[in-house]
Amino acid sequence: MKTDGIGTLDSSMYLIGEALMGDGAELAHIDLLIGDKNGPIGNAFANSLSQLSAGHTPLLAVVRPNLLAKPATIVIPKVTLKKEGQVNQMFGPVQAAVAKAVADSLEEGIFNGFNIDDFVILASAFLHPSASDYNKIYRYNYGATKLAIERAFSKFPDEKTLIYEKDRAAHGVMGFKVPRLWDPPYLQIALDLVDMNVVSRVLSSLPENDHLIIEAGTPLIKKFGLSIVSEIRKIRKNSFIIADLKILDTGNLEARMAADASADAVVISGLAPVSTLEKAINEAKKTGIYSVVDMLNVNDPLALIKALKVKPDIVELHRAIDSESSEHAWGSIPEMKDSAGKRLLVATAGGIRIPVVKNALASGADILVVGRAITASKDVRHAAEAFLEEMNKDEIDQFRVMTDF
Repeated sequence: MKTDGIGTLDSSMYLIGEALMGDGAELAHIDLLIGDKNGPIGNAFANSLSQLSAGHTPLLAVVRPNLLAKPATIVIPKVTLKKEGQVNQMFGPVQAAVAKAVADSLEEGIFNGFNIDDFVILASAFLHPSASDYNKIYRYNYGATKLAIERAFSKFPDEKTLIYEKDRAAHGVMGFKVPRLWDPPYLQIALDLVDMNVVSRVLSSLPENDHLIIEAGTPLIKKFGLSIVSEIRKIRKNSFIIADLKILDTGNLEARMAADASADAVVISGLAPVSTLEKAINEAKKTGIYSVVDMLNVNDPLALIKALKVKPDIVELHRAIDSESSEHAWGSIPEMKDSAGKRLLVATAGGIRIPVVKNALASGADILVVGRAITASKDVRHAAEAFLEEMNKDEIDQFRVMTDF
């Protein structure tokens, strides 16, 4: 089995494609494998037709009865078929859609360079039990199959696309978003509060914006515990939430606790022993959350970053509340980023006001941490919007992200 302009695909290799199309109960999701009849895909193809499983009976893709699609394709139901209606839908619009997509791909030349009798396609198809619209079932499955085939042959995504896209948007059917910090700068709202009524009022007043981060401040966590993260999420479901624990010991345990509480990031004090810092950072990586090292009272933040064997995701250059009469001095932010492999995000905190925003951003800051200037404002929404406007950052167009490819 040879490819044209893609390289050689021998009998032990195969191509992988995936696509999701549509919405509602009729949404279609296709996973497919394309491979040589003499390789593992060919074996799986034969086994699928000879070793049947109740509720997951594979079927050959036919354009109509007695007209097999080529390359020969088998449709495998992902969801157990329990009702007669589901069976009719799978053997009707799903089967026809997959077969037509394969046949149209053949006509359009996507298989050029192949002998279509030398390889086969395994297509796993999702069919929701409550799907009812046959027209939508057909159209969505046709589109998903067509796109999955195209992606298989183009080996989509390439590494660059995957790395760029992985943090941009929510999964289409997950029901909530796991926010990531891929598009700085961001405005971080520090909730250094101890009154839950005030917390609720502030959270409800903040604008909806992709560049807004919520911080459960240390006083707030000391008052209510890590359960406050869940309370914040009830009001701000898809927000990026930081748990400011200022970890000083038991780094891996406390980082895990923050992750278990559904925080998106955990703060470690830069005054902690290096071993504690590294354990907390490693635990954060294991659990998929961000690690933040707060440099409050650290004499040489750059030296600390260089000393760490494993680097944090964020460094917070923090001026204490009790020192807010002093001048802002961020140090060399670019040098800090270079020392951490240029992937480091840098936050500036402590008495940030509107006149400081441009200076902080020009210095290389990725995150501006603002507390009382917003939370103690008479008009929380207006105060937050003023900072966001000064940052001059457009919101992320999630519809465009979802339809980019």
